[in-house]
Amino acid sequence: MDNNSDAVNRRTFLAQAGVGAALLLTAGVNVSGCTSARSISHIQGGMTGANHQAGHRLRAVNELAKLPVSDRLTTDVLIAGGGVAGLSARRWLERLGVVDTLLLEMDGQTGGNAAYGRNSVSAYPYGAHYLPIPDLRNQELLDFLSESKIITGSDAQGLPLYNDYFLCHDPEERLFINGFWQEGLVPEAGVPSSDKDEINRFFRVIDQFKTARGADGLDAFTIPLDRSSSDETFRRLDRVSFAGYLDKEGFTSPYLRWYLAYCCRDDYGATPETTSAWAGIHYFASRKGQAANANASSVLTWPQGNGFLTDQLRAGATSPIRQHLLVYDVQLNDTGVTVMAFDVTTSRNVVIDANKVILATPQFITKHIVQKLAPERSSFNGFRYAPWIVANLTLNGLPQGRGMSLCWDNVLYGASSVGYITANHQDLRDGPHKVITYYKPLTDTEPDVARRQAYSTTYEQWLTQILDELEMAHPGVTPYVSQADIWVWGHGMVAPSPGFVWGPERRQAAQPIANSVFFAHSDLSGVSIFEEAFYQGIRAAREVAETV
Repeated sequence: MDNNSDAVNRRTFLAQAGVGAALLLTAGVNVSGCTSARSISHIQGGMTGANHQAGHRLRAVNELAKLPVSDRLTTDVLIAGGGVAGLSARRWLERLGVVDTLLLEMDGQTGGNAAYGRNSVSAYPYGAHYLPIPDLRNQELLDFLSESKIITGSDAQGLPLYNDYFLCHDPEERLFINGFWQEGLVPEAGVPSSDKDEINRFFRVIDQFKTARGADGLDAFTIPLDRSSSDETFRRLDRVSFAGYLDKEGFTSPYLRWYLAYCCRDDYGATPETTSAWAGIHYFASRKGQAANANASSVLTWPQGNGFLTDQLRAGATSPIRQHLLVYDVQLNDTGVTVMAFDVTTSRNVVIDANKVILATPQFITKHIVQKLAPERSSFNGFRYAPWIVANLTLNGLPQGRGMSLCWDNVLYGASSVGYITANHQDLRDGPHKVITYYKPLTDTEPDVARRQAYSTTYEQWLTQILDELEMAHPGVTPYVSQADIWVWGHGMVAPSPGFVWGPERRQAAQPIANSVFFAHSDLSGVSIFEEAFYQGIRAAREVAETV
């Protein structure tokens, strides 16, 4: 890790290449007033996404209970939810010798927000799309990466060697600002010296947080975050907003504030005003990975994004998985737990008798499942989720503007989205055909309002908005687009609001019920990243094994 205080970009804090002091980067990309007269009739595709209609059946549990039963199953441990946490729990239980498990997934594929698609050009993500190089102390994760052939060995010092095909290839990041593509995501060229000084000061503070330890000897910020210090010096940062912290510390540069707002939106689906200061700092200060052939800022990525990782998790255990089954009720019985599941394909019920249950579901689902068993858990209101739009556009060319060439991560300054990645960036074949994955968190209104608007917006309306934005950076791109598939995430990721990460609700939501019903999801970390979901699955699996 290069800890030079002048080194600042989103993941590496490396000094950005200058693009000419004459470029004054005071203008952003304003697409709010754009309208398009371009034809989009040649573009194939449509709306896709998780089966939110099936999920909404949870609002009428009593009606589901009246449906006929088509099957009755038994298992030792039932896992509800096939996202990262559920798959991680399934894998870990098998490692612990608990092999009689059954995983149920509501949708047609496992993976949660690491869902992905594929066409003749490339695989592409519909959600999470990279994994930073892990901390050497995260042994469980390193072991999984070794099993998955992502880590291929180690050097003489014991540092892991990562598969070169999976390390993100250069060029990695660029920012479109004032009509120019600059290298890196922190505004650099043309920025006044006083703003540069403030940006550097911010990252000097981050460097201090990165090495800070509490009175208990633990790192102030680490991953999994439950292993972070309990020292009040740091935890009190959770009770204020990131914006409030920046104000208090005198970080007022519009360039820095834009960048940090971008990071909050990109990482948490939230704004600095709605993000805990502890969480805002944690993103930067917790990354401490080491490798023989990569630095701490390096990331692992695949055309299908983190779907590659969930496929590896799925292959890491042999116990059965059944899909299209929505768990909607759990009840304790004399010998364990009775679980009711709705079969989406037949509109009938399946009853499962289990000794233990792991609900690896997000809280907005969990609260409905346990509303009869533990009604007090239905009142947890600290779990906030931003809706997202993710679009995969297949192109037979991508007009480029001045500056840096096409990168893996491409961001437009001032835009309503957080930019796009090039899904087939890792493909060694060079050709005009591309799939780009566009990400847009809907943070301008309250989540419930944004969610309703997202589901009521038509495919044509979304596509027009997306193309209007892309045309600002790639004039004339629309005719090159042959297909566009748009995914609406109604509850894209949990947002670490002020007071939530170290508040009582997160801890209470993770507590098992009667040593029979256990919980696992990245929601229970308050931060929606692969490492946290992976950890939560292992934690729940260990809790189950300890009660056997």
